[in-house]
Amino acid sequence: MPESIDSQFEVLRGLLPRVGQTVRNKKHKTLWRIMGKSEAWQHTGDDPKTGQPRMVPAIYLSFWRVREGVVPGVGKMMGFLYTLYDNTFETNWEIVG
Repeated sequence: MPESIDSQFEVLRGLLPRVGQTVRNKKHKTLWRIMGKSEAWQHTGDDPKTGQPRMVPAIYLSFWRVREGVVPGVGKMMGFLYTLYDNTFETNWEIVG
């Protein structure tokens, strides 16, 4: 795991698609365009010893469903947080363009 917070964000940015790229949902085979990408924090549960909240660096991706004849940003949109501690992007998406 990278040591600094900045390096964790840098690794995450490199693993995930860029804004404007198209991804395919592996389960439904639908195409989605990445409309936004921003740094965020993901809550991982309180520290059992101190009760203090714990957070890890994450990247928030916003997706827009690509549909023929529909301008970008109009229609279904959704977003998810991704961290270095999960593989949900690789499990659910593939970069196609």
